[in-house]
Amino acid sequence: MTVATKLIGEPILNIPWMEKPEGCRDIMWRYEGNPIIEKDAVPSANSIFNSAVVPFNGGFAGVFRCDDRTRTQRLHTGFSPDGIAWSIQADPIRFECGIPEIAEFILGYDPRVCFIEDRYYLTWCNAYHNAPTIGVAYTYDFQTYHQIENAFLPFNRNGVLFPRKINGKFVMLSRPSDNGHTPFGDIYYSSSPDMIHWGCHRHVMEPMPRSQWQSTKIGAGPIPIETSEGWLLFYHGVLSSCNGFVYSCGAALLDLDEPWRVKCRSKEYLMAPMEQYERVGDVPNVVFPCAALADAATGRIAVYYGAADTSVALAFVEADEMLSFLHGGR
Repeated sequence: MTVATKLIGEPILNIPWMEKPEGCRDIMWRYEGNPIIEKDAVPSANSIFNSAVVPFNGGFAGVFRCDDRTRTQRLHTGFSPDGIAWSIQADPIRFECGIPEIAEFILGYDPRVCFIEDRYYLTWCNAYHNAPTIGVAYTYDFQTYHQIENAFLPFNRNGVLFPRKINGKFVMLSRPSDNGHTPFGDIYYSSSPDMIHWGCHRHVMEPMPRSQWQSTKIGAGPIPIETSEGWLLFYHGVLSSCNGFVYSCGAALLDLDEPWRVKCRSKEYLMAPMEQYERVGDVPNVVFPCAALADAATGRIAVYYGAADTSVALAFVEADEMLSFLHGGR
């Protein structure tokens, strides 16, 4: 089945890209230079992974999860001319915050960055009273970050904003959790008139027991990509194996006007841990999609993912082939 898919958005003329290798039968294929960011790209880092990337000033900017050598999760800014070679600042982000109750920054991990209207919003897994919730901040220049109220009560992870308002409201996906290495999880949708007060919660998706790679829990990945067919959402799914959790990447298509309604969803994974850098690391067997670049001019999509909770890697997919895959029931 062939689907003529139009990506809604701006062209990214210098999107990182590698043509699909000859003979490759996969929908999504890996960059031959993976991992693009090694664990020690910042001198103080133990590992760098699960990070966010957006177009910025003709190149690219990002917010990177850098666990330091005390194994504390920190967020660092990075810049790149081509989306592949990155310079990550040695010092972690310092947030400006006029709210005393949340101004003390303890840790932050698994960031996403989303441009909405006139600024870049940063969401991440924040610590509030030793429990995970969704932190929110914004920046205009990736130099100064203004922290605002946390979005939700603990316990919550994987806060992913949509790149425009829907029905006049900001909207976000999240995954309610617990205070541990959560062995469960569905994706939920919430909306807000002001990026502070969140409500109108809707259930989106649950794990799929008959599709083992996503049978334990799921979580939203990169910022959803608007297409003529609906919102394209890459997400992670988790399998409980005899050797622990295994994280893989799948995709779903959500309704444009009511994104809690799932139009179709992958039964097969797009990528599972296969390469050495995905299988071996601080947390083995992890492919964790966290950012995506979509070129409206060509339909090319580049997906950034964390590999084995240790490094950052890159993969590619064509929009038409991706939507055909979903509509075909795979």
